[in-house]
Amino acid sequence: MDNCTVLVGTICRTPEHSESPAGIPHTVLALEHRSSQIEAGLNRQAYVRIQVVLTGTELTQHTKALTLGNMVRVSGFLNRHQSRSGQAKLVLHAQHIEQIS
Repeated sequence: MDNCTVLVGTICRTPEHSESPAGIPHTVLALEHRSSQIEAGLNRQAYVRIQVVLTGTELTQHTKALTLGNMVRVSGFLNRHQSRSGQAKLVLHAQHIEQIS
């Protein structure tokens, strides 16, 4: 089944770097996207703020230079994460990230 998302946006929270107990590096960042889209022939303002998770050495190496305000293109898949309190949220798991500005 397909689950592929591409999103261009601005990093709106300082990236957080961590490592799992197994030694796998992770980076978590928040991405904010604003655009104008056509829906049913009409202009619609689109806005989304989503958490992006990057896992593994190859991807996280690219994030070391990323800072608040950088614009990036992220592609990956959507997944549901549940917090310890039981609140669910949608998260973008990046498979590729490219800095645009």
